[in-house]
Amino acid sequence: MTSSLAFIMFPALVIFLLCGYPVAFTLGGVAFVFGVTGFGLDFFTLLPMRIWTRMTSSTLTAVPMFMFMGIMLERSGMAEDLLDTMSKLFGQMRGGMAISVIIVGGLLAASTGIVGATVVTMGIISLPVMLKRKYNHGLAAGTFSASGTLGQIIPPSIVLVLLGDIIGVSVGSLFAAAVLPGIFLVGLYMIFVIIYGLVRPDAAPGLSKEEWESIRGKTLFIMVAKALLPPAFLIVAVLGSIFFGIASPTEAAGIGAIGATILAIVKKKFNLTVLREVMQTTTRLSSMAFMILLGATAFGLVFRGLGGDQVVRGFLENVGGGYWGILFIVMLILFLLGFFLDFIEITFIVLPILAPILIDMGFDMVWVSILIAVNFQTSFLTPPFGFALFFLKGVSPPEMTTLEIYKGIVPFVLIQLIGLALIILVPKIVTWLPFVIYGY
Repeated sequence: MTSSLAFIMFPALVIFLLCGYPVAFTLGGVAFVFGVTGFGLDFFTLLPMRIWTRMTSSTLTAVPMFMFMGIMLERSGMAEDLLDTMSKLFGQMRGGMAISVIIVGGLLAASTGIVGATVVTMGIISLPVMLKRKYNHGLAAGTFSASGTLGQIIPPSIVLVLLGDIIGVSVGSLFAAAVLPGIFLVGLYMIFVIIYGLVRPDAAPGLSKEEWESIRGKTLFIMVAKALLPPAFLIVAVLGSIFFGIASPTEAAGIGAIGATILAIVKKKFNLTVLREVMQTTTRLSSMAFMILLGATAFGLVFRGLGGDQVVRGFLENVGGGYWGILFIVMLILFLLGFFLDFIEITFIVLPILAPILIDMGFDMVWVSILIAVNFQTSFLTPPFGFALFFLKGVSPPEMTTLEIYKGIVPFVLIQLIGLALIILVPKIVTWLPFVIYGY
């Protein structure tokens, strides 16, 4: 009886979500109904301690501070300065503007880590300029969408903070493990754009000789230094303090929040109105995440109490292909869920069920966590439901069609899959830096 209840919990959840009910309350409501049905009123004696244990996690304190850091940097105009400077630095190259977007996407990922904000900000600032220069619409759309999702993998990624807390691995190790894969993906994107520019020069034009002559030299060097050094210093301060054991991820998040505020003050973009707006946005996003966490905690408690984890374990153990077959099925499930659910929802709902099973089966959870993060990033890009595509469409000019966005993202999705495959086949891409820093 109980296992059959667990079996229908997920279909019930999906049905209510498709009806448009809020995720957090749907999770809590389904957990309440099935919990009372399966356990009676004893359900209420189990739930408070589980929620208390989850909500008192010190690691989760880093989430609102990293959000504050990212939103404050966005309001400081850093993205606009970086895009303007990088487009001039690489402007003479074929595809130079696209390369500048990729680099800025990586820097914003390491500074803000908020996918929607990155895609929208870069799209508003540079997409009209790129289209005015006669860039291919598909290349422009794919570049902005893919670069904006780098915040899923490049530390200090909120995804990695949540994964570390849910799976039970060191957030510092995850940050270290994600550095090389993040740089690797940025490099693959740039290689594709360079090749595209060589093959189709008219679809990825560079600056004219006259434009380049007017900006190169000492002035350009000063512009690059002013745009790059402040965010680079903040990134090094945050990640370096974690990697060298000076601060915990939570303490480093505090450093990042203070540093972002100081940068906004230096750039004269800080005032009480900005501070209030940043704090309100941070509170709203954090509250949304933690409400989902509360509902997912209740859902996971009921699901495991009804024997659902044993059902999942039995299914995975009976999958053909052994170790690799199990990994393939898990990655496929998470990829498909990424079409319909946000990473926060997947992390809180599904991973508490899968993680103990994968740990018992002997998987390296640092490696698996990075695979999951890259997987989430890929599903965010995949038509027809990729969230990043919707973000870009919302700020794109009318002449850029949805079909052009879908076509343009296909090469980048293939690049993502190639990157994911290489990380699977060469685990040292993930494990080398954590071993160097932490010795494991």
